[in-house]
Amino acid sequence: MKRITRKGRPTADEAAKYKAVREQIAGELPDLIARHHDRVATLDQLHELLMQLKAAREAKGLSLSDLTELTGMDRSALSKLETGQRANPTVETLVRYAEAVGKRLVVALTDA
Repeated sequence: MKRITRKGRPTADEAAKYKAVREQIAGELPDLIARHHDRVATLDQLHELLMQLKAAREAKGLSLSDLTELTGMDRSALSKLETGQRANPTVETLVRYAEAVGKRLVVALTDA
């Protein structure tokens, strides 16, 4: 990577532009961090749901092969779902899994 260096001090206009950018970033950063934390919390909820589905499967004494027969889904896809390697499962996938272990998926919408 090429390092960019500047000769001399910035002009008054450049300094004003840099200051404006720093102020804009400082103003937006708390909101960006809060949005990031909200998204992480949502992903944590999804992870918790996947753990509950796996626990329900194990409580019923079902193997992944059994679940493959019940859902028609690929065994490796189910394994990736349970281990979190499949980061964005579809609602249809979650519904099929839940039904196979005797559960019902409930989706709710709340105010932000």
